Amino acid sequence: MENFITRSISALVYAGIFLFAILFAPETYIALITIFGGICIWEFSKIVKYKSIFPYLFLLLLAFYTYTTTPLLNKTWILLAITFFCSARLIYDLFSKKFTEHKSLTRLTIQIEYIVLPFFFLMLLPFVSKTYNPYLIIYIIVLIWSNDSFAYIVGKNFGKRKLFERISPKKTIEGFIGGLIASIIIGGLIGYFGNLFSVLDWMIIAIIVSVFGTLGDLVESKFKRQANIKDSGTIMPGHGGLLDRLDSLFFLAPFVYLYVHYFM
Repeated sequence: MENFITRSISALVYAGIFLFAILFAPETYIALITIFGGICIWEFSKIVKYKSIFPYLFLLLLAFYTYTTTPLLNKTWILLAITFFCSARLIYDLFSKKFTEHKSLTRLTIQIEYIVLPFFFLMLLPFVSKTYNPYLIIYIIVLIWSNDSFAYIVGKNFGKRKLFERISPKKTIEGFIGGLIASIIIGGLIGYFGNLFSVLDWMIIAIIVSVFGTLGDLVESKFKRQANIKDSGTIMPGHGGLLDRLDSLFFLAPFVYLYVHYFM
């Protein structure tokens, strides 16, 4: 009971800060994502056992760019392409049965590839047609919550076949499908009632969120399993680290950004 209360209070504080920053102004959103990104770099640096100031400086530089200018597509596509390549490599590594030993330089580049670049596109995501749309981020968070909640419920009650047992033993194929279907339904409702993008667009975004959010969680799970730790940190009592809470959101951000900014 005490742990439940601790988790609930921690979750409410986290959600309150996040919602306030998103809704108050684009500047507070960028600032909060930058702070969150810095905390995740710090937590991840302990996982890979390599500390460097460069990822923090690069994140600040990208945040300054986002803050001082309305980001243009023709100035971000190169970083987007690099991010996709890095994400594809991390996803490919999921299927490797061996844990890769990373050298110092590789561990530095992984921090940039896995944390800094995705957080940059998380900053850029709500700026659609040069206009800040805070509800885009809120709706995506709702989709993540829907996917995770229904994946847990369906997996717990009906799950039999493991999705990625050696990395995340509790995830099941049935749970993934349940989360995906729930996300698509919620996405359709957001498109119908949300007055932002069409129903079809939100259903496609829901699929992206479900698939790449799950992959993002698995990627972080593999890093933690390789480091033989349960949580990325202790900053959120009852929940673990901030990286544990944001692994799905920042990993899927570049893919949603691609669809929203290039295909819609």
